[in-house]
Formats: sequence, structure tokens, C-alpha cells
Amino acid sequence: MSARSWPSSPLAAANRAFRLLVEPPTQIAFDARGYSGLPDEILPLERLRALLLAPQTSVEVRDAVWRELVVRARRDGPAWVVAAVGVALPGLRHVAGMLAAGWRGDTRDLDAELLTGFVERLKTIDLEPPRVVGRLIDAGLRAARKARDADGDAQLIRVDVAGSIAPIQPWDHPELVLARAVAVGAIDADEANLIAATRLEDATLAHAAARIGITASLASSWRMKAERRLVEAIRTGDLAFVPLRPRPRRRQVAATRPRAAATRPQATTSAEQAAVIGQGVATVEQRVGPADGATRQRVTAVARSQQAEPVGPLLGRGPAADVVLDSQQRALVSKTSDPQAAGVGAPGIGAGPA
Repeated sequence: MSARSWPSSPLAAANRAFRLLVEPPTQIAFDARGYSGLPDEILPLERLRALLLAPQTSVEVRDAVWRELVVRARRDGPAWVVAAVGVALPGLRHVAGMLAAGWRGDTRDLDAELLTGFVERLKTIDLEPPRVVGRLIDAGLRAARKARDADGDAQLIRVDVAGSIAPIQPWDHPELVLARAVAVGAIDADEANLIAATRLEDATLAHAAARIGITASLASSWRMKAERRLVEAIRTGDLAFVPLRPRPRRRQVAATRPRAAATRPQATTSAEQAAVIGQGVATVEQRVGPADGATRQRVTAVARSQQAEPVGPLLGRGPAADVVLDSQQRALVSKTSDPQAAGVGAPGIGAGPA
């Protein structure tokens, strides 16, 4: 193929390389045998991409496939790097379109930074949390935005008059940082409440621990591990550009009505109360081991008291928090430190597979 026929756009060039990779005689394919929800056969990469985009494919299967694609890209060389980029191209093109809106410069520069950020993140991304492809695309988005902002800053007309610049809204209150961390699965709702109550408010660790029915020493351990994960998420940029916007009013009503009904004591049956209490005991036993009689009684009392009033100033107070974090809290009914098991993920361009 001559150089003249090769596309000048980085995304178009990536697509051309991907098409050459999946066609004979250099065709490579993905072994989908053993992946629930996918055909039990070796799939061409173009068909694999179409299956990952299909709405009937579960999020768990998408993450499992993307974990294997990342491992192949790290282990098997450039061909699988091109394969990973090609499978993610629909999401990358969507982000490129967002970046190009209102941009008066050369969009090819932004596309190149987008691809560079994506490929660089392939080498270092943590495969344990969910939204593997979403976090890869987020990394490319951050790289492209950084380049765009740097270019825009270089074209500013500077004067000798000093002045302040207002921060981008919403201003990053610490509770918004915690909310973003819950949204991407870096920490869970209980850990966010512990940090907010003990670091941002005047609550003691023992008082905050009593709210969720655990000991102060266990709460200290949870908080320490959660703060480490929070620092790492901030350092790697996983919390950047995570949207926390209220939904349209019609959807707010539909989303909050079941939650409001669930917290009314008169609407809760005895069977439902028993199920919630049993789930609380099982959660504590999963984290700290078999519970004795005193622990079971404490968990039972806490569960009954919390059915009428949500716990925590960050995630359970007021309609605004209920709307912003509704999709995150639904997946965090039980206590877990595994974001993949919690199944959380911020909505937006990276929530589904690219």
C-alpha cells in the first residue's frame, strides 16, 4: 500500500490498521470459548466488537473480554495493541467528536493525543476494578484535553493586570471527590461515609462505626485502606471528568419513588425486614468472620434503625444526594471492598464497551 493512500487522520489510520489485521493472511481472532453470553467459538475481532456493543451482552462479560485483550496487548506485542484500539474505536470516535466541538485547531492533533493516552494506559491499568475499557478511554480523553488546554493557554493574550479565575463548576468540595470515588468504584458508600464523618465532620471513629454496626478498630482498618485507594485514584486521574449531574425531573421521580417507599417503616413487611437484617448479619460475617450473639444483636438493632433513616451525611441526606448517587448506591446495598463485585461505574461515554 502506498503512503499516499494511507489516511492522514490518526483514528482513520488506526481503523485501516485494524482492518488489515483482521483480514487474511494476517487474520487474528479472539477465543471466546468459556465466556458466558458469547458464542462458544473463536471469533473474528470485528464480530467480537459487534457483540460487545450489543445491549444484551452483560457488563461482566465485557469487562472479562477487555481484561483478556489488555493482557494480550501487554504480552503478545503490537498486533494486539492494534486489536485493542480497533475494538475500542467506536468509543474513541465518540470522545473525539466531543473534543472537536468548538475546537478551532487541527482535530488530528487531538485524535493523536487521544490514541496516545489510550495506548499508554494499556500498560498500567489495574484490571481488577470494573469499566476496563471505560477507564482506558477516560485516560485518552484526559490526555487530549490536557493538550487542548495547553494549546488554548498558549494563545491567550496576557496583560499586566492581575486577576483571579473562577474554578470550573461544580467546585470540588471534598464530598464531591468522595462521590466521584464511589461512582468509579474506588471506594464504596460505607467507606465514603466513614471518611466524610470522621475527616470532614466532628464525628469520632467510634460513633461513625456504631452507625454501621462495626467496631472502631474495624472501621479504622476500612478507612485506612479506603483512603489509600482514594489517593491512588486521584493520583492516576481516575476521578477526573466523572459526571455527577442530576437526571431530568421525570426520571428523578421514577428513580426516587421506589427508594422513598423502601424507607417508610409502615410500607415494610416483616419478611422484608427479616431479609434486610439477615443480609446485614451475613455482610458482617463475610468481612470479619462468624458473628457471635452480641454482634448479631447489634447488627439487628442497627438494621432496624436504618430502615427508617439512611445512614451518613454524604450519601443519604436530601433529595440532591439521592438523585446524584442513585445509580451508585443501588449497587452498594451490601458492604464490599471489591468494586467489580459491587458493579458500580459512572454513567457516560466509558460506562459501556467501546
